[in-house]
Amino acid sequence: MPRAGLVDGSRNRIVRPLHHQKGYREASRIDRIKRMGEPLLSIRDVVKRYRDTVALDGVSFDVEAGELFGLLGPNGAGKTTLLSIVSCLLEATSGEARILGQPATPRDRNLRRSIGIVPQELAVYGELNARENLNFFGSLYGIQGEELHQRVDQVLGAIGLADRANDRVDRFSGGMKRRLNLGAALIHRPKLLLLDEPTTGVDPQSRNHIFEEVRRLAADGVGVVYTSHYIEEVQALCSRVGIIDHGRLIACDTLPALLARMGGVIRFRVPDETPGLRQRLGEIPGVELNGQEGTTLEMECRDVKSALMRLIALLNEMKVELVSLETNEPNLERVFLHLTGHALRD
Repeated sequence: MPRAGLVDGSRNRIVRPLHHQKGYREASRIDRIKRMGEPLLSIRDVVKRYRDTVALDGVSFDVEAGELFGLLGPNGAGKTTLLSIVSCLLEATSGEARILGQPATPRDRNLRRSIGIVPQELAVYGELNARENLNFFGSLYGIQGEELHQRVDQVLGAIGLADRANDRVDRFSGGMKRRLNLGAALIHRPKLLLLDEPTTGVDPQSRNHIFEEVRRLAADGVGVVYTSHYIEEVQALCSRVGIIDHGRLIACDTLPALLARMGGVIRFRVPDETPGLRQRLGEIPGVELNGQEGTTLEMECRDVKSALMRLIALLNEMKVELVSLETNEPNLERVFLHLTGHALRD
C-alpha cells in the first residue's frame, strides 16, 4: 500500500493527505508567517554593485500581505535592479530580500512560483489568442486539465477579456494587451505581484480594469509592489510609498505622512492694500505668508481647509472683498519634486 497517501478506488490514483499537498503547504507557510508577524516581502540593506557603479545602496523596506506598496523613482534610480532581485532573477551584492520568509535568490525556482511579474514590455504572444496565451503561461507552472481551464476562465473574466478569449492578440488594442499582460502574471495565483509600469499607453477603460483588479487582489491578501511614471496612479492606489533615487531609498512612509511633509498653498487677490491685513494673516496658526507684493497674497499652510476657513472669517471681519482665490493641496508629485529635485518623467 502506498506510504505517501491513500488510494482512491474510483479513479485508481493516490490521494495525498492534505498536509502533503503543495497548496496546503504554501497556505500553511503564509499563515505561519502571519502569526509570527513577518512581512510577505522583507528587503534588508540590499546593495548591488556593477564594478564601480552602485545601483542600489542599502535599500530596506517591507511589504505586508494585502498591501499596495508604491515604488517611485526617476529613470536610472535602481527600481528595475531592485525588482530583478525581488523576482529571484538577480543576486544582490550584499543584504537580503526575503519572500514568505525565504531568501530570494536565482537558485530558488520554487519561490518564483509565489511571484507574479508584470513587466513594462509586453510579454504576450500576438500570434496566439488570449486563451492560448493564458494556457501557455499556466502550463509553465505545471497547471493542467480542468484546473487550468477554470483558472483561464477566471482570469479572462477578471481582466475583462472573456468576450475576446478566442481573438488573436495581435488584433488587440494596446490597453487590451496590457490587461492580458496582467492576466499572464495571475494565472498561477501568486502571493506577491510586481507591477512595472502596467498602464503605459493604455486607454481609460483598460486602466480602470487594471486598477479594479489590483485593488481586488490586494483585498484578497496579495502583496503588490506598483511602480509607475504616473504619480497620480500611485497616489490613488497605494497606502504606502517608497521613493528611490540614485540607488537609495530617500523616503518610505504612508501616503498621508508623505503628504504632510509639504504644505498646501492658498493664493488670493484683494482689491486694495489693506492696512494691518498682512499682520493679521501672519497670526493665523500654521500659516506662513509669502513675500508677494501688491494685492495678490500667498499663504503656505499645513491644513488648507482650516487655513481657508480662518482666511474667509478674517476677510469678513475686516470687510475686505475677495477678488480671486486659488488653493493648491499637497500631492505626491510635489513631495517627489521636493525630495529628488526633479520631476519623475525627467
